Amino acid sequence: MSNQNSSTSPLKIIPLGGLHEIGKNTCVFEYEDEIVLLDAGLAFPTDGMHGVNIVLPDMTYLRDNRDKIKGMIVTHGHEDHIGGIAFHLRQFDIPVMYGPRLAMSLLHDKLEEAGVVDRTDMRTVRPREVVRIGKYFLVEYIRNTHSMADSFSVAIHTPVGLVIHTGDFKFDFTPVDGENFDVQRLAEHGERGVLCLISDSTNAEVPGHTPSERAVFPNLDRAFSEADDAGGRLLVTTFASSVHRVNMILELARKHKRKVAVLGRSMLNVIAHARELGYVKCEDDLFVPLNMIRKLSDRDVLILTTGSQGEPMAALTRIANRSHKQVQIKQGDTVIFSANPIPGNTIAVVNTIDKLMMQGANVIYGKQRGIHVSGHGAQEDQKLMLALTRPKFFLPVHGEHRMLVKHGQTAQSMGVPAENMIIIDNGDIVELTPDSIQASGKVPSGIELVDSSRSGVVRDQVLKERQQMAGDGIVTIAATIGIDGSLAAKPEMHLRGVVTSVERSHLEEKVMRTLETVLENCWSEIAPSYGNGKVEVDWVRLKANLETELRRLFRRELQSSPMLVFLMQTPVESTRAKRRRSMEPAQVAS
Repeated sequence: MSNQNSSTSPLKIIPLGGLHEIGKNTCVFEYEDEIVLLDAGLAFPTDGMHGVNIVLPDMTYLRDNRDKIKGMIVTHGHEDHIGGIAFHLRQFDIPVMYGPRLAMSLLHDKLEEAGVVDRTDMRTVRPREVVRIGKYFLVEYIRNTHSMADSFSVAIHTPVGLVIHTGDFKFDFTPVDGENFDVQRLAEHGERGVLCLISDSTNAEVPGHTPSERAVFPNLDRAFSEADDAGGRLLVTTFASSVHRVNMILELARKHKRKVAVLGRSMLNVIAHARELGYVKCEDDLFVPLNMIRKLSDRDVLILTTGSQGEPMAALTRIANRSHKQVQIKQGDTVIFSANPIPGNTIAVVNTIDKLMMQGANVIYGKQRGIHVSGHGAQEDQKLMLALTRPKFFLPVHGEHRMLVKHGQTAQSMGVPAENMIIIDNGDIVELTPDSIQASGKVPSGIELVDSSRSGVVRDQVLKERQQMAGDGIVTIAATIGIDGSLAAKPEMHLRGVVTSVERSHLEEKVMRTLETVLENCWSEIAPSYGNGKVEVDWVRLKANLETELRRLFRRELQSSPMLVFLMQTPVESTRAKRRRSMEPAQVAS
């Protein structure tokens, strides 16, 4: 299938996201004049990214090479693998997109909402189905197990040899949906020869095997019984995309005779699609509208909600903040967090837990309760993947640097020579041939930030300004300059978010002296005389000089660097303003 030939060009593997980080998993496979994209995810902003809602990889390389793009491989439906696709389709077309039924169902809604569904041809695949993308890529979908239903690894047949990309995986031998990992197919490829394995490194530091998703069931069952004994309502939060977990929660709701009200758009959306495709099985009468729970006894209510990561606008966070219009915590309520915090979200999660407890809720959370397991394989899972595929070359992906290094060490313990693997970063170009693997150059990489409106990219300068305002505040100075280069009036100063021990009157005096000094020292250069009484003033240069000296003043006096907004009115602007007013119709009093 691979058409391997020693004289062929190298296969280029270029990750644009997912390395030295968790999230925004995006990988480019390029052979001669063809590009195939594998996944295109997003990440969530850090605390310093003010007003930013979504973090995407820098897609400059794909924008510049849009004519080479032949298609996309989608491995599963988690946001860190499909969340960026709708944004990218606004910038370039993807001729065809292959993926699992659940992922493509969720993705279709995203593309339709963004108005870009017509910019690609979406096609669903089944286990072991083989699809051709372009001239050079033949892709086989291999069922794996993960925290998301309908998840796949892929075997990519290329002119240089067979490359297997694991996608996100763990070896779950008792999957909730009964869809077993196709280890036989992996072993068959390993027997025939795998040139390179590209593998998920998320839990490379964790010894042992990752427990089965089904292992959570009895622990959740005990937590539900605690809520039954308390006699109050039960609120459960988990990742909306954790379809297996949601399925178990609904199964337990039926067992414990509780009606389910669903909170959160993403939770409603995933449940609807998963039920339609058969990944969640329950009767319609299990669900009740949120406004109906008041008519039920507390003991009969389960609220399934988003907000397991303390997201500011998620339903559970708003409940904790007492800002949700329909649900307030009552004494005796039980809240179950069936999820662990993603790195960076820990503070937001513990703050939410504290607020819920202060309002009288019994909150069940933490690894010791066994109510959450990872969807990513630990070290023994990673060893099994290496043993099944027996790759010649190895490329660890999907993880922070220490995870990639540890995964590489695991691969060496399984017999992969150190010289046959490399640790790379986003944007690095990996060239793979039948006989070698090496990094050879770099493409533009980094991040693109989308603001809360999701309507545009937040540029670096805008983010720096937001950080500056958040850190040191903002100072606004308004000054009027006369045609003779003097202050026509006392400057106005406004401080917002500025912490200072300096008296306001002292600071105002310093501002006025600074402006007067600059005007006095540079006016002859800014406004040279041209004779006949005509003076040509370089107002732009004057404004820049004044702003520079004001910034120096504030750094010196305030020991900080607040953002400066300097408003300068000139005689030219004053004349124009008068002219505009004279042209406006007179206002006649009635």
